[in-house]
Amino acid sequence: MADEVEITGVGNKSASSAGSSLNWSQWQLLDSILPTGGFAHSFGLEAAIGTHFVCGTEDLRTFLTHVLENTGSLLLPFVYSASRSPDADTLRELDRTLDAMLTNEVSRKASIAQGSALMRVAAAAFTEIPSLKEMRSHFLGSGSVCFHHAPVFGLICGLLGFDGEMSQRAYVFITMRDVLSAATRLNLVGPLGAAILQHQISDVAEAVVEKWKNRAADDACQTVPLLDVIQGCHGYLFSRLFCS
Repeated sequence: MADEVEITGVGNKSASSAGSSLNWSQWQLLDSILPTGGFAHSFGLEAAIGTHFVCGTEDLRTFLTHVLENTGSLLLPFVYSASRSPDADTLRELDRTLDAMLTNEVSRKASIAQGSALMRVAAAAFTEIPSLKEMRSHFLGSGSVCFHHAPVFGLICGLLGFDGEMSQRAYVFITMRDVLSAATRLNLVGPLGAAILQHQISDVAEAVVEKWKNRAADDACQTVPLLDVIQGCHGYLFSRLFCS
């Protein structure tokens, strides 16, 4: 009986340790220090400033709201579908579909650059999930996947134990975080102001998740096409800090 109790205790400790390790990996995925190239993409904010669409803090709030809405309608379905079935076949199908939908070359290249970087980092860092490295090597060799960011993020979330709703909420969070990070680098708002705005806009972010969550990739659509037009102007800027 004593031996049985000891074995049970060890088993519970191992399960608890495994769960804690998973939490660390999940938090790392959302950390801005993860070198996925998000710092190089402003989601069209730099072009919006260059075209005087965004001129101050209130304009930034409006721009961020539109970005989150567009992210919810267009990209959350891909995050959700990938997180629900985190396997190679699903990634390939979703990647091809999103590649066909992103007609703006600037946003398309940004999506591929971030997704490719995220897949590379995840395969190297999360060695407890060998399928990540296997999938990356296979698709790099075949060239059948572009590694768009949304489905790659959903895939990794699914493999790290996020449920579908948390995966979508996490994607909206990193989008909000990266836009505000870009605004800080562009001197549109200070670090403290960005932190305050991030907290204030969280209700909007949650509303976006509730509005667009749990939709299939076939339901993806653009709700703010003007943002797509503005981001397409990024290449015409005389000088620029970001890639898109």
